[in-house]
Amino acid sequence: MATNPMQRKARNSFLLGMLVMVLISGVVIAFLFIQLMNKNKKEQEELKASVKAYVLNKDVSSGQVITTDMLSLQTVNKNLVPSNATSDITMIQNYALQDKEGNDIYTKYDKNNNPKLYINKNNKEYEVQKEDETDNYYIIGSNNSKEYLELNSVPLIAKVTMKKNTLLTTELLSKGDNQVQDDVRKQEYNMIVLPIDLVTGDYVDIRVMFPNGQDFIVVAKKEVEIPTIGTADSEDTIWMNLSEDEILHMSCAIVDSAQVKGAKIYATKYTEAGMQKAATPTYPINESTSKLLQSDPNILEKAMTEIRTRYGNGNSAEIRNNYINSSINNQGEQAQSNLETKMEESVTNSKNSRKEYLDSLSGTTTE
Repeated sequence: MATNPMQRKARNSFLLGMLVMVLISGVVIAFLFIQLMNKNKKEQEELKASVKAYVLNKDVSSGQVITTDMLSLQTVNKNLVPSNATSDITMIQNYALQDKEGNDIYTKYDKNNNPKLYINKNNKEYEVQKEDETDNYYIIGSNNSKEYLELNSVPLIAKVTMKKNTLLTTELLSKGDNQVQDDVRKQEYNMIVLPIDLVTGDYVDIRVMFPNGQDFIVVAKKEVEIPTIGTADSEDTIWMNLSEDEILHMSCAIVDSAQVKGAKIYATKYTEAGMQKAATPTYPINESTSKLLQSDPNILEKAMTEIRTRYGNGNSAEIRNNYINSSINNQGEQAQSNLETKMEESVTNSKNSRKEYLDSLSGTTTE
């Protein structure tokens, strides 16, 4: 059937309009598809960049014990937070301040907004207090006497005052048995015989053993940090935070053991550091170190009181004279030679470790 020109023109216009509409629809659909793909890609990238980190859900004062009810786990962009906020997450995840029966210790605030620790035992709430003389935690029981608590982990303490939503890292926290006093310094030692499975974070006693079988504790329950040289842990060097009196005790023990052939200073690990109390040091220092301790203005009075109690009964002097001094005297002139050799070895090891560390920073290798 023949169509007139007007009909053909109308039909062609309609077809052209449909074609244009299809093209526009295709462009819009393609644009939306690209936008959707970009959105999904961005979400995937954000997901890859997201990490879990712990933040405080309330304000915390310097020196305050951290309890798990203060912590909240949040998803954050790893590019916007310190790397140790995420690498330390396992330590905080595994942290739960409880007694040995599994009762949680939590924080409540009094009317003056002062934090107090509490524990619920047998459906009764008790305030948890700390004994200044021993640093042990206790509650006042039903008979109005102290009942000491055995904790399943070492309490974490805030080093500084922190506001709500502060991202937690280990630099902001210390362990309750390792609170930093004014006389504490990080000491490096490379002459201690170390357990083969020792890792950073382990707690150790440092002991000295003499050939006659005498074995003494020099310092007790110290957290160990193993320095990293390049990409590997040091084989013979450890760091420990020690107070002034502990530094002098270590120095005395190092000199004594170096003079006696067959003597050694070694570390022993705690199997359950969170539950085990620190041992009492038993090493009897020499007279020179004793005089230095009494005259050293850097030693805190609390430490001096403990030292006087430890060595004030006369037994230490007897042990010192009968065993350690006699072992040193038996070496004769060789004692001084042994000491010089051991000290030279220690200095050489320190220099070599320092060089390896600096080489690792510069990217060079030691031949």
